[in-house]
Amino acid sequence: MRAEALIAARFVARFIDVTGQTRALANLAGMRRARQRGRGVEFDEVRAYAAGDDVRAIDWRVTARSGTPHTKLFHEDREQPILVAVDQRAAMKFGSQRCFKSVMAAHIGCLALWSGLQAGERVGGAVLGDKGIADSRPKRSQHAVLKVIRDLVHAGTPQSDNSAEQPSIADLIQQLERISRPGTRLFVISDFHDLLDEDHLAPLRRLARKTQVVAISVADTLEAELPRAGYYSVTDGDNHSQLDTGISGIRESYAADYQSHQSLIARRLRELRIPLLAVRTDDEPLKRLLTVFPAR
Repeated sequence: MRAEALIAARFVARFIDVTGQTRALANLAGMRRARQRGRGVEFDEVRAYAAGDDVRAIDWRVTARSGTPHTKLFHEDREQPILVAVDQRAAMKFGSQRCFKSVMAAHIGCLALWSGLQAGERVGGAVLGDKGIADSRPKRSQHAVLKVIRDLVHAGTPQSDNSAEQPSIADLIQQLERISRPGTRLFVISDFHDLLDEDHLAPLRRLARKTQVVAISVADTLEAELPRAGYYSVTDGDNHSQLDTGISGIRESYAADYQSHQSLIARRLRELRIPLLAVRTDDEPLKRLLTVFPAR
């Protein structure tokens, strides 16, 4: 994974606004209408009441002191920090088409970070690697994006020692609970292979109550369907084996199991009102994001 390509994503990011809300995003979450989180109101000033003002905003204390009606004015608080969490564990270092899942996840994450920064928001992130989690708190600075890029490049580099216990998606979510604030728009980018454990869903449920979580699943075509009938050598990096895809019914059974697992992930996220955007390694990252986020 090259840092230069992730830095260059800032030029492409100007075409999309990941801070926006669209009907497509709301539909992915199973909502009937878009619900903006992180958009509040903040007190501005008090002035004399004018015809047409909302009577609910009348400042009764000032009205009592002055003897004439006064109303409170508010301005909208537009801050919505962008936090991007990217899975870079061993299971993500796989791809048969254009790139590894880990590389696609990194590019999507950086697009979201650069887009959020260009919208004037504070941005930060967390990278889940084979040996732990590296995070950076949201800041309104290019250095915040560059810090995440450094973490992505480091986590994307093959590790020689995999003896330590690999952190889970639940560890990442718990870390996000600690560094996120109410109103944050949070992108979680992973293949979610270990999401369905109830112990892993529990922290995500808590996180979804205070932030606007957007889940982006990254998959590869070869994961969804086995290659044509034949003998193949396969490895997970440590162990080697032979795979015979010519066995009667094995390809159909594999495809059905994969689709069942993906459908269950989507259903669990939908129950939490979390939109899920599916991305493949042969997709164009910007085009996929533009299907649910507004163009700028």
